[in-house]
Amino acid sequence: MFMICSLFIPSFTYFRILKMKYFLIAGEASGDLHGANLIKAIKQKDAAALFQFWGGDLMAAQAPGLAVHYKNTSIMGLVEVLMKLRTILSNIKKCKEQILVFKPDVVVLIDYPGFNLRIAEFCKKNQIKVAYYIAPKVWAWKENRAKKLEQFVDELLLIFPFETDYFKKWKVNATYVGNPLLDEIHQFKSDEHFISKNQLSAKPIIALLPGSRKQEIEKILPLMMQIAASYKEYQFVVAGAPSIEADFYKQFLEHNSKIVFTQTYDLLSRSTAAIVCSGTATLEAALFNVPQVCGYVANAITYAIGRPFVKVKYISLVNLILDKPSITELIQKDFNLTKLQEEFEQILPHGARHTQLISDYNELKRILGKEGASDRAAEKITTLTFTS
Repeated sequence: MFMICSLFIPSFTYFRILKMKYFLIAGEASGDLHGANLIKAIKQKDAAALFQFWGGDLMAAQAPGLAVHYKNTSIMGLVEVLMKLRTILSNIKKCKEQILVFKPDVVVLIDYPGFNLRIAEFCKKNQIKVAYYIAPKVWAWKENRAKKLEQFVDELLLIFPFETDYFKKWKVNATYVGNPLLDEIHQFKSDEHFISKNQLSAKPIIALLPGSRKQEIEKILPLMMQIAASYKEYQFVVAGAPSIEADFYKQFLEHNSKIVFTQTYDLLSRSTAAIVCSGTATLEAALFNVPQVCGYVANAITYAIGRPFVKVKYISLVNLILDKPSITELIQKDFNLTKLQEEFEQILPHGARHTQLISDYNELKRILGKEGASDRAAEKITTLTFTS
């Protein structure tokens, strides 16, 4: 027994102290955030790790190895994708070439399914291990992608509890690791100079989160500005996407509204209410206990083509996790001034839905569980290469 143990331990240690190579791919701001935490957690388990990645400034702050910034690759919507198909195909080709040159032990794909599933297939053909962190939302639409997950992904790391039951019907190694936003918010330290630094007044703050892509902001922010004109007792502050230049926002800002960059959590932690573009931001606002209205407007052609294929009842993560219409969702034509103002009134401190929303948020936190998602995901990823 002693001989077996003494043979095994040096062998395992030997592999652990190798300079393992990790190639990560994140295609948008939220992926950059989660990728940064993942890199940090991987370094704690593999101190000699080497990284190359497609991501953003947050990932670059954790390790050298930024190959392509997501601001040059983020494209959303069917029509927009078709218009930039040549660029997308060129990016996929470039990414494949970089993977072959880097020769990673593991490729870690973070959300971004249209791009990343192609890379997963390529990696499988080249016998490179693949971990997929933040699974494609195949439970919402394009369920055929689940077959690709079966074929090309070695480890699927889930961040929503309801995904666990869903993926049981597919032949894929799927594990719920928790939601990484819990880690982010747990680690968040408020900037005591936030108000003065951004020249904000003493009025209560309404947070405006119009999305992280230009095509979202162009459709959503103008209506947010119209709401701001009707509520002089509040100050409206826009959370700017770090990948978009400040000048782009200036054409929309009105009514003494302000914009802040890379300070979304400081903003939410001080907000009385929020109007939020559907996406990760709805969950962030909920975890900060900020009553919100969710809005979304897509390209009309994209929406008309895609809507029949969407299988879920809700578009916001809050409602999907709770499995009920907790926050109001105003989609396409419903995202108009009349309806938005009606719903906004309901979530203010004097509004009829304010108390219930806070109660729902507490239930949401209970369902999501504890912090530690990045650490648990890193553990799965760093041990993946040792499995056959």
